[in-house]
Amino acid sequence: MKRFALLFFSTLLMSSCYQQERNCTDFHTGTFEFETFLDGELVTTTFIRNDTIEIDYFRGKVDTASIRWINDCEYIVQKLSPKNMAEKKAIHMKILTTDKNIYTFEYGLVDATNKQRGTAKKIK
Repeated sequence: MKRFALLFFSTLLMSSCYQQERNCTDFHTGTFEFETFLDGELVTTTFIRNDTIEIDYFRGKVDTASIRWINDCEYIVQKLSPKNMAEKKAIHMKILTTDKNIYTFEYGLVDATNKQRGTAKKIK
């Protein structure tokens, strides 16, 4: 029983030291794709990002937003030409994990508690 407890706690200790890889600066600039289900249909958004601007291409429409990096893994997106009140609200983006050319992120309106997750792939 003591061996089992020792094994359990040592495994717990070693696993708690593991930290997911986050090379966020690799994803500050480039061309990316994000896929999601919208009304039961898989749709793709392509976006090009540099340090200060993000240009989104979705269903034949182009939209531009400003980018303000909070730290290496978090930034605020604000549409430059919002068409309504909802589009005027800024979105907080946080890169959670990175792996080669893919990153997982969490996003939601600034100061909102409701967050969603997604995965983007760097294609260029």
